Amino acid sequence: MHVEQVRQAYASIAERYIALFGTRQQVHADDLAFIRRHLAGRPGAVLDAGCGPGHLTDYLRSLGVDATGVDVVPEFIAHAQAAHPSGSYQLGSFENLAVANHTVAGILAWGSLIHLPPKELDDVLAEFRRAMAPAGTMVVAIFVGDEVETFDHKVVTAYRWPVDEFSERLARAGFTEVDRLRRPGDGTHRPYAAIAARTGGGRR
Repeated sequence: MHVEQVRQAYASIAERYIALFGTRQQVHADDLAFIRRHLAGRPGAVLDAGCGPGHLTDYLRSLGVDATGVDVVPEFIAHAQAAHPSGSYQLGSFENLAVANHTVAGILAWGSLIHLPPKELDDVLAEFRRAMAPAGTMVVAIFVGDEVETFDHKVVTAYRWPVDEFSERLARAGFTEVDRLRRPGDGTHRPYAAIAARTGGGRR
């Protein structure tokens, strides 16, 4: 039911969402640099889990990454395929990735985990860990706050996390944080953070 609620909510505003967020030019340069630093040059397949309009999948492919975008919203996949016809996009849920065990070199989950209720997060991270090859890298972006709590997201209910607590959830799933980017909120954007984590260990 949770996946269906998210799908319906984003499908209902897909055109507006694409207009507001659907190009890499609408992504902060520091965010693009963080993604590039940790996912460019990786040998093997990378999944953009919850790819939305496909702009970050296309960005990864422009860096030579073998990236595939996956999203539950058909309208997003249709747009991504039309806007980036040389790319690879699939309709599907990141809660059940259609890949064999330990075959994915990297996963990008940029803002796509924010709608997961906390009790479901561990299962999704375990699914990511199942898919990830040894020494794989995941990059995830979340909204941050002093405690785990919901907030009034414009599309559908979302959650903010203390960054250290989210990092602990990653560790429980078998990931080790290696880098972190934080950005305070301003009049337009909520505070958020990006975390890069590996399956093979490492230090931040």
